[in-house]
Amino acid sequence: MYAYSEFDEDFVRARVRQFRDQVERRIDGRLTEDEFRPLRLMNGLYLQLHAYMLRVAIPYGTLNARQMRQLAMIAERWDRGYGHFTTRQNIQFNWPRLRDVPDILDALADVGMHAIQTSGNCVRNVTADHFAGAAADEVADPRPYAELMRQWSTDHPEFQFLPRKFKIAISGGAEDRAVTRAHDIGLRLVRKGDETGFEVSVGGGLGRTPMLGRVIRDFLPEADLLPYLEAILGVYNRLGRRDNKYKARIKIAVHEIGLETLRDEVEVRFAQTRAEFGGADRALLAGIAGHFAPPALPDGPETIPPGSPAFRAWCDTNLAAHRRADHAIVTVSLKTPGQVPGDASAWQMRLLADLAERYGHDEIRISHRQNVVLPHVRKADLPAVFAALADAGLAAANAGHISDIIACPGLDYCALATARSIPVAQQIAQHFEALKIEHEVGPLRLNISGCINACAHHHVAEIGILGLERAGVETYQITLGGDPTQNAAIGQRTGPGFAADEIVGAVERIVLAYLALRRDADETFGEAFRRVGLGPFQQVLYECKETDDAA
Repeated sequence: MYAYSEFDEDFVRARVRQFRDQVERRIDGRLTEDEFRPLRLMNGLYLQLHAYMLRVAIPYGTLNARQMRQLAMIAERWDRGYGHFTTRQNIQFNWPRLRDVPDILDALADVGMHAIQTSGNCVRNVTADHFAGAAADEVADPRPYAELMRQWSTDHPEFQFLPRKFKIAISGGAEDRAVTRAHDIGLRLVRKGDETGFEVSVGGGLGRTPMLGRVIRDFLPEADLLPYLEAILGVYNRLGRRDNKYKARIKIAVHEIGLETLRDEVEVRFAQTRAEFGGADRALLAGIAGHFAPPALPDGPETIPPGSPAFRAWCDTNLAAHRRADHAIVTVSLKTPGQVPGDASAWQMRLLADLAERYGHDEIRISHRQNVVLPHVRKADLPAVFAALADAGLAAANAGHISDIIACPGLDYCALATARSIPVAQQIAQHFEALKIEHEVGPLRLNISGCINACAHHHVAEIGILGLERAGVETYQITLGGDPTQNAAIGQRTGPGFAADEIVGAVERIVLAYLALRRDADETFGEAFRRVGLGPFQQVLYECKETDDAA
């Protein structure tokens, strides 16, 4: 993974010193909250419902054990003993005191971390495939390109005050595990003959106007990556609307002027930027790539050792194919039923750091599904890893299943939320654990957002739930058939929403209908939905609801 250079170190420390002075001026009253707001947002500090929240960047979701231990220390010393991992592969601390934030930022800088550009109308944390560098289907490791984009976009003089926030995701495998089509720019590594390049999509985004990115280049040569991105952002910075923040994203520009017109504008700008870079970006990438050399993996048996039924169930759900047949990619679920999705205690973080050092070549990933990944584990070591996780309450065998719920903080924390999401996610997970049908159901994505900003990506879940406030009452809308992969789709709304005490039963009816409708156990929810359509699910949802209301 990338290690700070002397320049990086000086840059981050200078930002911390600058912010420390700003915090002191806010505390003693020389800065008003309105004056302080843009300054704190530039350093990842939000003011939520009950306290400040600090969002820390985990670039492209990659950590080492030392960094994870430092996050644990910060959680214990300056917060309430836990951190919350997010869909942007960041970590959030929900309870820091304002006076302590500069000390937290200094502690982050000690291990090569920061909170720069985790907020604001700039290029946010570049996210990547959480199986990067390990996946069996990988075209190339996307992280060197993600690091290149991070360095290029950080403090970029032209792109610090864009019309709106800007998000980039990159995926390196045949399967899109980074939800690239839901981003302002999505990049998928592809090959054309012997040449590596990118499929580039533009104009994706969820929120109140969900749209999927559209392909603007089906093959962009690797050497043209930064000049082409600079061209897209330059055009967006000029054309993006600043009169209405709800219409300021690039997806609205694509919708209003059309993809072809946008492409023409980008190509004109690209002709300029391509000449301006002069190869400096290629030299930078060559230096970065050396930081991402694959670890030296020892040989071992290609079969998984025998174990208990619980161990076998965990292997069936939480392991993914590694490029080496004697290794596996381990997903550590932060979704044990009843747990707050995405939360990890300081003690759990330290355990994960220990496991990464002992069994995982000191590599950790954070996934956009709010889980932790150990990308390089020998199959012979899996029983020991499972046993340690089980002792820490982290061995839930549910990765990719219905209780592996993505949930935003919702009304428990967020000042923008209109409904609770965490308690609903907990109730659904516990309900299906009690039913004992999760493994019969198989892979099924369920995401829940507490407002229309869609931080939990509910639009691209097979079952998406959106919490809203209606006349002072929390109500939950359902969408079905979303897909975050290379076959990306926006879910279809089923109809009227459900009250908080009805939503768990509504989800159960959907799942039982799927079990009755599917052709066989191999037909996934998404496949069954595309075959039968929305109608059968609406029927079981609303006929039952009318019956319940009449009773």
